[in-house]
Amino acid sequence: MDFLLRKAIEEATPLKIIYIDRQTRLSERVITIESINATHVRAYCQTKRGIRMFRRENILSAGMIRNRKFGA
Repeated sequence: MDFLLRKAIEEATPLKIIYIDRQTRLSERVITIESINATHVRAYCQTKRGIRMFRRENILSAGMIRNRKFGA
């Protein structure tokens, strides 16, 4: 997952993550990573519309969101 997190920072690409919080509630989030360290990811959460800290061990899955073009 480290590779994916670093690539998302380098390419400024949002990630869709599945996250489990302290109360064991699952949520799906769309985030844009600002920084990472050994234990946390600091990111803008589009779902909550603000900066959030995510524990790396609580990110259950992550995937890049690529720009999609819509229309005729």
